[in-house]
Amino acid sequence: QVHLEESGGGWVQTGGSLRLSCALSGGTFSEYAMAWWRQTPGKNREFVAVISDSTTAPHYGVAVNGRFTISRDNSKNTAYLQMNNLKPEDTSLYFCAAGALTTWPLVDYDSWGQGTQVTVSS
Repeated sequence: QVHLEESGGGWVQTGGSLRLSCALSGGTFSEYAMAWWRQTPGKNREFVAVISDSTTAPHYGVAVNGRFTISRDNSKNTAYLQMNNLKPEDTSLYFCAAGALTTWPLVDYDSWGQGTQVTVSS
């Protein structure tokens, strides 16, 4: 059974940066498309970014495009989300997800982490 564990969340001031990590265990990491989503209380879960493999350009949500960068290291079974120029509206619980690619950039997600909180103060 695949297990995802996020880390790297925390508190940062507006304009700051954070790097989130997502470690996958219990599966073959290279076979999964990896993504980040976020959710704020009272709002729907929002897509942030997805990456399939090193040869395909990642896909980003409109709100984070140009500020966030998703990457993966198959040798470490880990996906990352580098978040730059953070804004108060980026405050959320960030989830890592893994799944099988259907039609890019759509992924059939079947595993989710517990989330890591990111708080951006103004």
